[in-house]
Amino acid sequence: MRVSLAQRCVHHHEREAVARCPECARFFCRECISEHDDRVLCASCLARRGPGASLTRSRFRRIIPCLGAVVGISLGWWFFDLVGRGLMLLPPSVHEGTVWEELDEE
Repeated sequence: MRVSLAQRCVHHHEREAVARCPECARFFCRECISEHDDRVLCASCLARRGPGASLTRSRFRRIIPCLGAVVGISLGWWFFDLVGRGLMLLPPSVHEGTVWEELDEE
């Protein structure tokens, strides 16, 4: 993210801003900004999130790929089961290869 050189820190007016908080959209110097959960946040936004906010979010992020894998395997199993049942409904002459002989005779 690009910060204009004319921007100044909200708390320290003599310092240039190095980052902008994505939640409150205010500019801050290096001293006033911190990294949390791979995001750069100001102290007030970080305090508003609360102590349990990152734990709940990280647990949920770990569950999503597992659920996706289970759903994907289940859909694959269901699809190939339907294909197998459909093949079983075909007459035996198709499986034995004799249907092609019957078509050649006509």
